[in-house]
Amino acid sequence: MARVVRVVGGARVASGVREAGVRLRHATILGRERVRAGSGRAGVAWNQWFRRRSAGRVGDGRGSLLREEAVMVVDVVVGVIAAVLLVAAVVGGLSIRVVQQFQRGVVFRFGRVREEVRQPGLVALVPVADRLRRVNVQIVTLPIPAQEGITRDNVTVRVDAVVYFRVLDPVKAIVNVQDYNFAISQVAQTSLRSIIGKSELDDLLANREPINQGLELMIDSPALSWGIEIDRVEIKDVALPEAMKRSMSRQAEAERERRARIITADGEYQASARLSEAAAVMSATPAALQLRLLQTVVEVAAEKNSTLVLPFPVELLRFLDSAAETHRRAASAQGAGQGAERGPAAVEEPPLPGMEQLELPPLEEVLDRSPLDPAKPGEDGGGPR
Repeated sequence: MARVVRVVGGARVASGVREAGVRLRHATILGRERVRAGSGRAGVAWNQWFRRRSAGRVGDGRGSLLREEAVMVVDVVVGVIAAVLLVAAVVGGLSIRVVQQFQRGVVFRFGRVREEVRQPGLVALVPVADRLRRVNVQIVTLPIPAQEGITRDNVTVRVDAVVYFRVLDPVKAIVNVQDYNFAISQVAQTSLRSIIGKSELDDLLANREPINQGLELMIDSPALSWGIEIDRVEIKDVALPEAMKRSMSRQAEAERERRARIITADGEYQASARLSEAAAVMSATPAALQLRLLQTVVEVAAEKNSTLVLPFPVELLRFLDSAAETHRRAASAQGAGQGAERGPAAVEEPPLPGMEQLELPPLEEVLDRSPLDPAKPGEDGGGPR
């Protein structure tokens, strides 16, 4: 009986061992397949369990095998959830874009542009199907390289300018033109050369506002179909040849000299008019000339010079000559009257003894005589007394 029990117990143990081996083989195959499928965490757990099993740390009982299978199932579920979250994050990253405040978004779905322009903020896209192009709508400052040309009055100049523009329609700016910055630059250079040939040098130097407006119209005509708005066009600098600069400087110098001569002549004319009026006033009152003479002497003496020049006016000599002539005529008239009263036999009375009779020379002779000439007899007081 005991032997039968032993045989039955041994058969049961053998069947249990065989069942455990089968389960172990199935678990090993399943673990390898899961590792190959990309379940990293489950694969790592299975490897750890397999190492513990190989080291003899796993019991042969049925309960321990069930616990190991439960741990493996949990690990697999966690790995699947992590993979799903990873795929969701990747899809979300592909379908969400950010558009800045100074930008606008243009969406292409399978190569066809969407009419709706995306505004600033978060933009949701269809993964794989949509492509987003961001367009800057700020004002762009585009310098125009210096262009050399001949003006209408045949002067060679080099002119450079600057263009301010911005994108008004993002869809047209992306679809209608390949590179709108390069296109605007080329149109601006061509228009600048054209406007140089239509303008004169004086307009380029002093009257630029009409030229700027004409240049803006020439650039704005093709830019409207590209969705571009030209805000402003300004001419920066006009470079002239050195020979032209020298000619302009000579012209300016001659113009300034002409103005200086005109101003000087005008001043002399006004001064002569004032002097003539002053001479007329002084001729009416001879004493005014003497006052003016004394005033001039005072002004000269105020300089504290050691030498004082006192001019002797000719008018004073003429005044003395006229006074002497008047006195002589009066004396002659008085003598003639007394002679008529005495009769024909009357003779001139002799001069009183001791009195010197002097006669003033004529004024013209005094003025024409040189101070170095010797005095004539009878003029220095050595004549008859």
